[in-house]
Amino acid sequence: MAKSNIITGLDIGSSSIKLVVVSPKAGTSKFEILSQISEPSFGVRRGVVINPEKVSQIISRILEKAQVEIGQKIDDVFINIGGSHIFTTSSHGTIAVSRADQKISREDVERVLQEAQTFSLPSNKEILKVFPKEFIVDGERGIKDVSGMEGVKGVRLETEILALGCFAPFLKNLQKAVLEADCQISDIICNPLGSAQAVLSPQEKELGVLLVEIGAGTTSFCVFLEGSLLALGIIPIGSEHITHDIAMGLKTDVQTAERIKLQFGSCFLKGGKQIKLKEKDSGESLVFSQKLLGEIVDSRVTEIFEQVQKELKKFSLPKLPAGVVLCGGGAKLPKIKEFAKKSFKLPCKLGRILGFFPEIQDSQLSCACGLILEGKEDITEEESSTRRIFQKTKNFFKKILKLFIP
Repeated sequence: MAKSNIITGLDIGSSSIKLVVVSPKAGTSKFEILSQISEPSFGVRRGVVINPEKVSQIISRILEKAQVEIGQKIDDVFINIGGSHIFTTSSHGTIAVSRADQKISREDVERVLQEAQTFSLPSNKEILKVFPKEFIVDGERGIKDVSGMEGVKGVRLETEILALGCFAPFLKNLQKAVLEADCQISDIICNPLGSAQAVLSPQEKELGVLLVEIGAGTTSFCVFLEGSLLALGIIPIGSEHITHDIAMGLKTDVQTAERIKLQFGSCFLKGGKQIKLKEKDSGESLVFSQKLLGEIVDSRVTEIFEQVQKELKKFSLPKLPAGVVLCGGGAKLPKIKEFAKKSFKLPCKLGRILGFFPEIQDSQLSCACGLILEGKEDITEEESSTRRIFQKTKNFFKKILKLFIP
């Protein structure tokens, strides 16, 4: 298999590091899964790499296993970035159209996007990516892709963007962890955007949708409307906090608390039934009530959803007809869909990975799969750009030949 035929997504999370290697299936939009590996994560806290050396060792081990499995070296990966240090800011850019015939060119679009990014940032903050919300041509708003419109003319071109940024030292730690594992970074994609690629349909993004990804150490969210990203945020609370609450509330160890969460944990548990469970380490019996467990779980899930809603208020968002889509490991909690529906007062469903990956059903792999889809888009854009350059060069030489050949 040719090296250019593989795309690798590496999801560096608080509880596990997951790697998925795929090859695009010829003639289809689907992928063949070549390798799928997950290992417990150490050196990552609340979505942030705090010990690059430890993380690098785990990545090296995962890559080695995958390379043996697929029979070739993995040279580069698409990775995610998480943590509550991620921030967004809106900005506006305005330029005069450069061409004498007033046709808006790709160069004009690039210039106005660059102009929108000329704002000051606090020390140690860095912009990761820019997402255009709309373009404005001579006061006409609501244009999503001005470069895709044939023959658009104007005197003044404006844009509204959402800029996504991070704390630069945390970004450097992430990059160091991957590069020291002898692997290059193709691109860095923010957690919820990776998952959004894998679980949200174009129709949902057009209608208006809120994605909530409940990870181990953090909960991420993003909002799309009319195909554009309107809001994004990450809060430092996740499903492992539910586990810790259970451990404290039931006075047991974290491993037993995790078993209880997965086996008996649920939102809306109000019954008085007594549950008896043997603790692994001590072998002693632990007895607790369903009601107490339900109160512990409900309290933390309520806090997570309240924090997300508090962050959403900063963006003054319109109604979202496609409602809420939940994904990530925390979304496996029984009855969480009904709980979210009540909390957000919106339709709600559990996210399912889109049909590009027919062999993968686990929504915990949504970010890794989304990284791969982002990678596929990057490759397609690169190929399109190469074709455009080739066509321009071809046309140029045709014109030259016409001058010399009658």
